[in-house]
Amino acid sequence: MKQLMLGNKAVARGLYEAGCCFASSYPGTPSTEVTEELAKYDDVYCEWAPNEKVAMEAAFGASLAGRRSFCAMKHVGLNVAADPLYTMSYTGVNAGIVIVVADDAGMHSSQNEQDSRHHAIASKIPMLEPSDSAEALEFAKLAYEISEKFDTPVLLKMCTRVAHSQSVVETGERSVSLKSYEKNIAKYVMMPGIAKRRHPIVEERTKALREYAETAPVNRVEMGGTDLGIITSSTSYQYVKEVFGDSVSILKIGMANPLPEKLILDFASKVKELAVVEELDPIMENHVKALGLRVRGKDLLPMCGEFSQNLIRKAFGIDVPGKYPFDEQLPMRPPVMCPGCPHRGLFFTLKKLGCTVLGDIGCYTLGAVAPLGSMEMTLCMGASISAIHGFNKALGKESEGKTVSVIGDSTFMHSGMTGLANVAYNQSNSTVIILDNSITGMTGHQQNPTTGYNIKGDPAGKIDLTALCRSMGFERVAVVDPYDLAACEKVVKEELAAEAPSVIISRRPCALLKYVKRKPALRVDPEKCRTCKSCMRIGCPAISIRDGKARVDGTLCVGCGVCTQLCRFDAFESTAKEEA
Repeated sequence: MKQLMLGNKAVARGLYEAGCCFASSYPGTPSTEVTEELAKYDDVYCEWAPNEKVAMEAAFGASLAGRRSFCAMKHVGLNVAADPLYTMSYTGVNAGIVIVVADDAGMHSSQNEQDSRHHAIASKIPMLEPSDSAEALEFAKLAYEISEKFDTPVLLKMCTRVAHSQSVVETGERSVSLKSYEKNIAKYVMMPGIAKRRHPIVEERTKALREYAETAPVNRVEMGGTDLGIITSSTSYQYVKEVFGDSVSILKIGMANPLPEKLILDFASKVKELAVVEELDPIMENHVKALGLRVRGKDLLPMCGEFSQNLIRKAFGIDVPGKYPFDEQLPMRPPVMCPGCPHRGLFFTLKKLGCTVLGDIGCYTLGAVAPLGSMEMTLCMGASISAIHGFNKALGKESEGKTVSVIGDSTFMHSGMTGLANVAYNQSNSTVIILDNSITGMTGHQQNPTTGYNIKGDPAGKIDLTALCRSMGFERVAVVDPYDLAACEKVVKEELAAEAPSVIISRRPCALLKYVKRKPALRVDPEKCRTCKSCMRIGCPAISIRDGKARVDGTLCVGCGVCTQLCRFDAFESTAKEEA
């Protein structure tokens, strides 16, 4: 059956058809939908794990038990899972393991542009790289075959454009093959003496994979004009085809690691000039140069950002067609917190009090954006808590009374707990604020261990953040509603003044959750409005200034009432009577 399918959905279909039985992931754009789609198949066990390391280790356990398994993450998530990844290269697998890693060139929703091919090379694990949805499905199935044939986990590298675009796929039937578990200490117990004997096996496997890459069906030559030959992969292949058509010859690489040698040398012998088109790092280009070939690449194309058809046209001196200039400059649309976002009141309070705010990864990172502009550091998942400990230990009383860290509930479960344990154990006078919006917000409302529901929405174990923090040694744990600005200010002042480690839980569900009932929208009485613009200080997209007066967009306002607490002239009023 042929149908249009999102790249991530196609991966999920391929996993399903290949007989995947177990999936554990942590949501991370642009990888999230793979697991969400796989969870729709009732005969595949799926879960959200607290973080990527746990997900990968759980997938390894399922493989050990003889069931084909899977985990997914974004590129920075692979950093978190690197510990088990590199050792799984030594142990190999029982049933196949497929690991989807989705890179984010252009940083649409990420803090860096790292190229995950480096992890594949360093861990000596094969990596496949599809260029459309059809390949995403087929490569997912092939990955299991390679995994079991070569006794290795297999990385399947997606990118934003392939993950989130649609193309035609042809679906097939599911086929399940189960294996039995057999005790094998020499294969699976990686103590030094055993690991030393496993390393040569990895090197022999790499040689075998290099041979496989020479004739692998995922690497193919498309001969056209011979003046220029282009080696490319993934979404760059699509751009090259659109720009050049059949005027050039193309070597499309579908196996990003290990790269072929004979195939490249043979291809190069058939063209006059050679070029590599690849996003981010020059991995294929350096490989080609190491073979002694002259090649163009990063001297023409950038190391940073996403490619496009026009970018490639310009790089190769081709006229860019279809220029449609706008008569007016389009206004910038910077990302902002949603109307009614529970984090807004808390960040407003922190800015008002002049706090130094060490932040974390989540939609609340927008607390760094004007007009709130109150977050001063964001590094990686969980780093806010570890960083405030070091910050306060370094500066002492100079910083302790005015510095806080902020972290979301899902991020806290991901990698904040160990940082909090460090604060408790080594006793820094630090105030940690957990922004509990009852969901994993930034990646599209996935459940997490604090919500009480699993990936399918069924009741699940629920972690009590208040009890957890107290059990970790915090005697001072306060809970506050971020819609109540006076209460927020009072609690933050108290905890900063207390010379002891403390936790503030800012608790209010995300305003976009389906079960959160929005209140009637507010409106502004123009007779009462004095155009003081105090209401603009919270940066709510539902509020604007029109004709010299504050105005509320009733289609955006959720009636949270935070703005009413800033207006000294009582200009905001409910539209409840109007709606009635």
